[in-house]
Amino acid sequence: MKEGAKEAGRSGQIAVIGGGAAGMMAAVAAAEQGYSVLLLERNEKLGKKLYLTGKGRCNVTNACETQELFGQILRNAKFMYSAIYTFDNFRVMDFFEQNKIPLKTERGGRVFPVSDHSSDIIRALSETLRRLQVSVRLHTRVCSVVKENGCFLITDSTGRTYPAEKVILATGGLSYPATGSDGDGYLFAQQFGHTIIPQTPSLSAMAAKEAYIKNLQGLSLKNVRASISDGRRSLYEDFGELLFTHFGVSGPLMLTASAVVGDRLAKGPLMLSIDLKPALTQEQLDLRILRDFEKAQNRQFKNALGDLLPAKMIPVVIALSGIDPQRKVNEITREERKSLLQLIKGFPATLTGLRDLKEAIITRGGVAVKEVNPSTMESRLIKGLYFSGEMLDVDALTGGFNLQLAWSSGYLAGMSAGQSLRQPETVLTEQKGNKTE
Repeated sequence: MKEGAKEAGRSGQIAVIGGGAAGMMAAVAAAEQGYSVLLLERNEKLGKKLYLTGKGRCNVTNACETQELFGQILRNAKFMYSAIYTFDNFRVMDFFEQNKIPLKTERGGRVFPVSDHSSDIIRALSETLRRLQVSVRLHTRVCSVVKENGCFLITDSTGRTYPAEKVILATGGLSYPATGSDGDGYLFAQQFGHTIIPQTPSLSAMAAKEAYIKNLQGLSLKNVRASISDGRRSLYEDFGELLFTHFGVSGPLMLTASAVVGDRLAKGPLMLSIDLKPALTQEQLDLRILRDFEKAQNRQFKNALGDLLPAKMIPVVIALSGIDPQRKVNEITREERKSLLQLIKGFPATLTGLRDLKEAIITRGGVAVKEVNPSTMESRLIKGLYFSGEMLDVDALTGGFNLQLAWSSGYLAGMSAGQSLRQPETVLTEQKGNKTE
């Protein structure tokens, strides 16, 4: 059966708005309860943002112990207890493997499809939706959701109206608007009286003040240690991969850092220090520099750092060291060598802010969780209205944790919506304007 191929004139008793990770899983869970489900997606295909996750490989979840997931959730972790324990990371992995998508676990517990193709994850979900006879309508932009006489009425941009007894909002956040996430779900929730926590970027690249950062554009540093402070105390420190860009810094290490220090960075600049040789103590690094200098003692300073630093970084480090690049290595003083060492163990930059929300991987903020029942994902204000995924004011670090939030909240919302219904004797009809087709 093709997507959206249910006979005209039928509508889902449960309507899911948004065909991303959370929305597809919500539709699966609702349909498993045995009820008619309608999935409305504004794009030309399902899972458009999923194609981008994990650099196109789709970091499905994380293989850590389930209780460890909560330590990776930055906001409202306790709210997710029921959702995660209902559909945890191991159930997520089982779901895809039972749907013939073999998975693999990489560094840090990150789980990917063996194929390294996000399309395989979307295919598994799409095939499950077809098997469960979920009616999928693509190219369908929802413009309004209202509730009248106990029934939800969903109207799309063509004026077509879809009645439903239960509605699950899974329209995503504000990041990557090209994938269809423009915040319209927040407006629907607000119209129903829900509080919307202001949206800010999370898992975002960060801008840096120094002009020399632009000279390092495109340089990726692996196995470095980054520390961020406000000048008085350390706010973040970790080990990993960092990427210099034309505006500042990015890469896994800095994306994670942004989720931790983003709120503080909004109040003023922070200092970034990068240890380029974290495996070496200062004493060991000094001996290493001495050995390199002995081998190149008759060379100019600018030609003596090739074994120590990436080529793109050498002129920047030399300029910051204050040592004449034309100087012979054997003329460099002990104090100058110490200055070089300090630069290598603490390469500096001033972070000035997060990049635009449209460039962030995840949106922080959204529907206030105090207004949502954590045991069901149902609104505490409007009976029959459910939320899932990035719409909620819950976000996590990188490593598959945000997708886990989407799977878990989507599954619980769909399951809860389905369990709350009794099989109706009649099927709601699809309407266009005031006419019943």
